[in-house]
Formats: sequence, C-alpha cells, structure tokens
Amino acid sequence: MDYVWNTLQNLGGQTAFASLYWGNFVMILVACVFLVLAIKFGFEPLLLVPISFGMLLANMFPGIIADGGLFHYFYLLDEWSILPSLIFLGVGAMTDFGPLIANPKSFLLGAAAQFGIYSAYFFAILMGFSDKAAAAISIIGGADGPTSIFLAGKLGMGGTLMGPIAVAAYSYMALVPVIQPPFMKLLTTEKERKIKMEQLRPVSKLEKILFPVVVTIVVVLILPTTAPLVGMLMLGNLFRECGVVKQLSETASNALMYIVVILLGTSVGATTTAQSFLKLDTLKIVALGLIAFIIGTCAGVLFGKLMCWATKGKVNPLIGSAGVSAVPMAARVSQKVGAEADPTNFLLMHAMGPNVAGVIGTAVAAGTFMAIFGVM
Repeated sequence: MDYVWNTLQNLGGQTAFASLYWGNFVMILVACVFLVLAIKFGFEPLLLVPISFGMLLANMFPGIIADGGLFHYFYLLDEWSILPSLIFLGVGAMTDFGPLIANPKSFLLGAAAQFGIYSAYFFAILMGFSDKAAAAISIIGGADGPTSIFLAGKLGMGGTLMGPIAVAAYSYMALVPVIQPPFMKLLTTEKERKIKMEQLRPVSKLEKILFPVVVTIVVVLILPTTAPLVGMLMLGNLFRECGVVKQLSETASNALMYIVVILLGTSVGATTTAQSFLKLDTLKIVALGLIAFIIGTCAGVLFGKLMCWATKGKVNPLIGSAGVSAVPMAARVSQKVGAEADPTNFLLMHAMGPNVAGVIGTAVAAGTFMAIFGVM
C-alpha cells in the first residue's frame, strides 16, 4: 500500500500543477487570448501563433527554456543575432523596393517615423532604466521585432529584458491595424485622406539592382554597426532583383523565412514565463513601447501633412504612418484608411516607399545606438 501511495505522490509531484502559481495561469490565459486574436481575428497569425504557443508551453513547463531545454537552443540563436539577421534576409527577398526608388522623398517620411524611437529612449531613462536598456526598449517604437531582439542581444539585455522587449515589439507589429487608424484619422481631415497621388514612375531593372548595392556601401561605410541588418536586408533584395539566383530568392523568401519565424517566435514566446514577465519593469516596457509606436505613427503623419502642404496637395498624409518598420502591415493600414474615405483611392504602393524606408531607418537607429555604446 505504501508503494502505491508513494508512486501516486511521485506522479502527482511530476505534474505541472505541483510547481505552478497564479502568475503562470495568468500567462496561460494571455497566450490563449493571443491565439484567439491570431486564429479568429487574423492578427498577424504568422507571428502570434508561434509566440503564443511558446508562451503556453513555457508557463506549463519552465524547463523548456532553461539550460538544456529545447527552446534554450532556439533562444541562443536570438542572442547571437542569427535569427533576426535571417529575418531581414527574408524581408529583403520578399519586398519590392521599387516604390522607394521611384519616390526617394519617402525616405523623409521613414525618417520622421523614427522620432518615436528616440523620444522613447529619453522617456525610458526618465523611468529609471539604464542607457543601454533604454536604447533596447526604444526600438519597439519602430514596431520591428527582429531589430528589437538584435539590439537587445548586442547591448547585453538577453538575460533580463529581451523577452519582454521582443514580445512587446511583436505584439505591436500584430496590432498595427488596431493602434494606428485612430491616430491617423485624428491628425488628418477627410479631404486629406481622399487625396489621390500620381502614379509612380516605372523603375528600371538596373535601378533595382543598383539600389541594394549602393545603399549597403553608403550606409555601412558611414555606420558599420548596421552591417548585419542592412547588409542582409539588401542581400535578400539583390537575390530578388538580380534575376540570376531565383532558387536563392525563393528559399530566402519562403522556406528559410518560415523556418526562422517558427524558431524565433516560439523562443521569444517561451521567455514570457510568469516569473520573468509579471514585473513592474515589464509593464513599463510595454507602456514605453506603445508610447513610442504612437509617437512614431503621429510623427510620420504630421510630416506627411507638411509634405502635403509643400507639394500643394500632391501627397496624402496617410502614407506617413507607414514609416514605422512593420512591413507590409503599416502600408496596408494606410491603404485601408484611405479607402475608407474614398474606395477608389489606392495608396498601397505609395505607402510601401515610407514602409521600406522605415525598415532601413530602424536598422540605422539600432546601429547608431550600438556605435554610441561602442558595441560591434
């Protein structure tokens, strides 16, 4: 009888219920909410499904992210900046840079949206974070998960803040269609939202091939710390445009991209155990990220209004909101809000210019912080 009782006790002690506390159940509930948002409402399922499932597993079995656990090895690829760089390779291979080449003024809108990053940096310092932690947190304002992970790892935040930073960044990427429209409508008039922009000029094949090469040379010579992100982004785009490595382009934009998303998403989600996530600093990070993202969106729209005035109504200010790095979600939101004002208005390709510029701008912002702190 004692043997049976001891066996049952041992089995009971091995269940997750024996080691969980209320915080784990809170995080399990959050994971389920994320799954509903992804599956039922379609909020960036490619991001939210692996993140939320990683969150679910880690809060039932924390050992999965501990040394020797499955997700520990996935997470090392995040800390070593391998997965974020490969994500940029895939984004470059999937994205047409033509709208940015056709309208170089889009760089200004992408630059304006980075104001959210730099403002969040100072806010984070005021809230008590160290300068390096503030820099890592501020990149959330670009709604760029890979760059947030990359910079957090480079600045030594991997063991403390990378999980909350990454989850906040990816959450805001997924929630772009919810967060941006109210501020876009608040800062623009209906007349401005109805502005139809002139068709973009055709971009030659030679221009599309030269663009990633020239951008890499110029940006990396000025700011070498951007080489991993900007270099991989431009390499992926060169695969796409050069026309002689179709197999590499297809692999980078499909199979490799999806494998990396699975590894990165689940490992990021697994960092959100209740013990590490339910802290005051985490709430501060989430709040700072939201503030930065809102400021970046508003700055882009306001600069778009300035360009609208300067061009005497030729620029629709809505495309300025696409200057954040969430590609192509932010450009789709510009199109959606414009179409609500006028169903015949097509802003998607015009918004892709600032959107691509935002990706480059966020990478440059990360490289700038790395240069400031002497990190390579």
